[in-house]
Amino acid sequence: MENNKRRDFIKSLGLLGIGSAIVSPLSAIADISEEAVTESVFEANKTSTISILQTTDVHCQIHSHDELFWENNKAVFRKTGGYAYMATMLNDLKKKNPNTFVIDTGDMFQGSELSVKTTGKAFVPILNALNYDLYLPGNWEVIYGKKNMQTLMGALNAPKICANMYHDLGEGKKGELIFQPYNIWNVAGVKIGFLGYTDPLVPIRQSPNYSKGIIYTKPEENLSHYVDVLKNQEQCSFIIIIAHLGLSQQISLANMSECEGVNYILGGDTHERVRNPIVCKYSKVVEPGAFGSFIGKLDLTVENGKVIKDSYELLEVASSELKPDKNIQKLLDANEGVFKEHINQIVGYSTIPLYRYFVVENPIDTIILNALNWKFPEIDIVLSNGFRFCPPLTTPDHTGNIPITNGFIFDMLPVDSVVRTAKASGKQLREWLEKELNNVFAKDASKRFGGWVIKFKGMEVSFNAFAEMGKRVQSATIKGKELDPDKLYSILACERDGDPADMLCRMKGVTDAKNTTSTLHTVMLDYLKVNSPITPTPPHNAKILDAPDTLLSQVTGVDYQFR
Repeated sequence: MENNKRRDFIKSLGLLGIGSAIVSPLSAIADISEEAVTESVFEANKTSTISILQTTDVHCQIHSHDELFWENNKAVFRKTGGYAYMATMLNDLKKKNPNTFVIDTGDMFQGSELSVKTTGKAFVPILNALNYDLYLPGNWEVIYGKKNMQTLMGALNAPKICANMYHDLGEGKKGELIFQPYNIWNVAGVKIGFLGYTDPLVPIRQSPNYSKGIIYTKPEENLSHYVDVLKNQEQCSFIIIIAHLGLSQQISLANMSECEGVNYILGGDTHERVRNPIVCKYSKVVEPGAFGSFIGKLDLTVENGKVIKDSYELLEVASSELKPDKNIQKLLDANEGVFKEHINQIVGYSTIPLYRYFVVENPIDTIILNALNWKFPEIDIVLSNGFRFCPPLTTPDHTGNIPITNGFIFDMLPVDSVVRTAKASGKQLREWLEKELNNVFAKDASKRFGGWVIKFKGMEVSFNAFAEMGKRVQSATIKGKELDPDKLYSILACERDGDPADMLCRMKGVTDAKNTTSTLHTVMLDYLKVNSPITPTPPHNAKILDAPDTLLSQVTGVDYQFR
């Protein structure tokens, strides 16, 4: 009886195809059995759950590592991450639900010594072995230049999407997209559309030469078009943006009318740990931390060809509770092999935990500033960018102190930039400070950059983070004296490849700019050799007046806390 009903239903579909250019007669479809067609037709009537798993901003951290958690208003540390442990967890989740789709949303080729030594190539077989289903390039995928980015991304087995990276034809002329704009997952009787966007501020936030040959556009320039394509042409039941824009930018995008029709933004870039989706005007936004410490898990309940329910959780990759995947571990050992001795060579010690999680000041940045000041004591102000990458280092060895290795120097500073000096007036410095603070704390989320407060030594600044643009700096002193707008001060920072000769650390119009014979790595190694063990306690050169100095996120105005 049931078989007769199914045959009648199939025949009715075939008759429909006679007068339709959209649905073809089933009799014309070769090599498809009646049973297979029946299963496909009736699959949409079932209630099932599909899962989307996300990693992002792993930054080439292949091993289990110390991780910082903010619990009961204090920092606690435990071991997380490592590709072999991630693999175990991903495989376990896929076994529990075969209808699972795994994505990585960027910064997969930058952040470690192994990456630098192999120009990212060591990570291609590792990522392929993890069996991802989809990738998005992050802001750091361009670190080795456009051609290398294309080669590395092209060597990955799964599709790559990005709807806002174009070939630069010269003179600002935009060519074709470098990657396909979207991807569709057809599962359990529904189509899930994925649309990709990466950070359009890459040429500003990073050395301009990294992204030479690429034109970036804002997501809102073509978002409505692709939502329409996915919804009305591709007939997707659920639309997801996979993004590497930073949490503030992703929230801003989710509140734009162009985002209407997008159900979720699975984000990355700012290493934020969103445990409960941030509900915005048009879409929900999440971001699953960094360094492989977490996996984001979005479950969608599907019924009658529609998504009727969604739920999200942030899963901790607790390596102490997992067994490493043997095949992945073997691959890691093989790829790291010849570099392992140098990576693990101890070059110094710290007496306190090293981390880079607070928005204003951190021990890791304090090491860099102290080292630069030690090497160049004649310079008035030394600067360090507001980087986010580098997992914590907290575990002591037999000496009772925490060993710092060559590998950790690369984790802190993957780009061994030349140290550059210049001069700037007090007026320039104050205007630059206001601009940098606005990049972090702008009331308009779309105007926030992805980094944290610029770090400095030799200058003391107190500021109100949430004041109006141009009115944040309350005081600025150098060696105890108020910043003189007319006086020239010597400054030092790393050279950014491709910057104009009169720019240093995004400060325009500097004078007497000169490269030194030192690089950041040589300075760090020399400093640690002479001064270990070090105790890089943040000195509060930057004093935030309207928020705690333990501020862990630049995101405000929504129901979210970093922990």
